[in-house]
Amino acid sequence: MASKSGDQSRREKGRKNKLPEGVRGPSGPQGDAVRPTAPQFGNPNTSPGRLRFEQASYPMLRRLHSWPRWIIVVLPAILLVGGLVLTGPLAWVGGIALLIVWAFVAWLTALSWPALSPASKLFRLVVVLALLGVVVLKFLGRF
Repeated sequence: MASKSGDQSRREKGRKNKLPEGVRGPSGPQGDAVRPTAPQFGNPNTSPGRLRFEQASYPMLRRLHSWPRWIIVVLPAILLVGGLVLTGPLAWVGGIALLIVWAFVAWLTALSWPALSPASKLFRLVVVLALLGVVVLKFLGRF
């Protein structure tokens, strides 16, 4: 009888490790995952300018998606801290670093704008404008 329970536990262990077709596990999609052939931009009510903006952003988003995720967080954080810390004769280098962070945050905010709630739009707008203010003050040598 001990062998029957051992066989049963091995079968259950095999079932736990096998995911249904198309289910994403820790190592990515299982089986033949279907990928869209062409990206879908906007919705039918999207303006032509917004559509062009999304299409122009798509190659950069693909490139960012291929990078390790930690780089997308660590690199802007390093630029932000470096930009805030650099003062004196190197303040202009800090201003450039902050300008890069501002451009990245503003770009991501513009891409996500249609999907945001009014409160989120207000908060992100305040963050983008505050960061722009810090950039201007940094270039003027007052920060």
